[in-house]
Amino acid sequence: MNDSAVDNGGAPGADASAGDGTRAVRAGLPEPVKHEPTLPGPVFAAHFHLPGDPTGPYTYGRDENPTWTHLERAIGELEAPGRDDTETLVFASGMAAISSVLFSQLRAGDVAVLPDDGYQALPLVRAQLETYGIEVRTAPTGGDAQLGVLDGAKLLWIETPSNPGLDVCDVRRLVEAAHAGGALVAVDNTLATPLGQRPLELGADFSVASGTKQLTGHGDILLGYVTGRDTEAMAAVRRWRKIVGAVPGPMEAWLAHRSIATLQLRVERQNATALKVAEALRERPEVTGLRYPGLRDDPAHEVAARQMRRYGCVVSFTLPSRARADRFLEALRLVDDATSFGGVRSTAERRGRWGGDAVPEGFIRLSVGAEDPEDLVADLMRALDKSAG
Repeated sequence: MNDSAVDNGGAPGADASAGDGTRAVRAGLPEPVKHEPTLPGPVFAAHFHLPGDPTGPYTYGRDENPTWTHLERAIGELEAPGRDDTETLVFASGMAAISSVLFSQLRAGDVAVLPDDGYQALPLVRAQLETYGIEVRTAPTGGDAQLGVLDGAKLLWIETPSNPGLDVCDVRRLVEAAHAGGALVAVDNTLATPLGQRPLELGADFSVASGTKQLTGHGDILLGYVTGRDTEAMAAVRRWRKIVGAVPGPMEAWLAHRSIATLQLRVERQNATALKVAEALRERPEVTGLRYPGLRDDPAHEVAARQMRRYGCVVSFTLPSRARADRFLEALRLVDDATSFGGVRSTAERRGRWGGDAVPEGFIRLSVGAEDPEDLVADLMRALDKSAG
């Protein structure tokens, strides 16, 4: 737990045996006080009254904020329900959270292992790590290929399912090998969310995610977080946040907490619809390379089924050419041509337009929203038909 935060006492959170919906709507709420709101509004403060010695939970706005405290508790209750030996820290963005782990744990001469098929900003991270004298090795997510480059590593970074290719690796297997060699393990849990996968329960030291995506689900805030179970390692992450000032605004933190209340509802709808979309796309001859871990014939399904409770809202596939993909995206009516994923409104993009992913020109990353499944499938099929000309 966050030692500098106010004690939650008898706060009305769900216990470890509660369902995901119950936990989501009650996560991080303070103890009820008569005439006070159930979820206090954002606290806008750069400093706090602080007579005498600087003790207590809130001293300066770069270090702590009551609105962060509630959100950090909420995320912690989702990532590690029933555990009191973890800590969660929130950040200004997903990349701020990722950077905090990598740059707080690694030193010159250390070895880090990253996926070579992960989020497109990871090559930028690799280049920066290497300028600091850190050796970076990479391997694909699929087939647990990172095992082959683990020797002597200080930190293993896992992204499963990978973005945008949706490959999956065996987290338990990788964690066991990494820990045997003395390495810490961080898992990017953005695509799965805590309702789909709990990396700490699989043995990882850190669960890291962009809260910009499905966790908050409305495409209106940037946010990141780190949940960890090693006190010393999390102290270093906290110190890094303080040094670089990568803190979220109180309004963003409050909006995130408010949005988490509907997480289970959104995830259930989006995951169920994603499977229907994937099944419909599987029947189209122009669609190749279809990936969705929830499909029983997906190459990742067997491993995913052992460690995931839900398979995510992202479906990826390839159309025959860049021109066909562009026509398809233009023909869609219920799907916005936009980057990011996890929002209640479906989005899709030709991922190769960014130049940072090793994908075909016609590769599409589709984020399934909360529209009626029949309407969304019909729109996708109509756009495929229209784009064929």
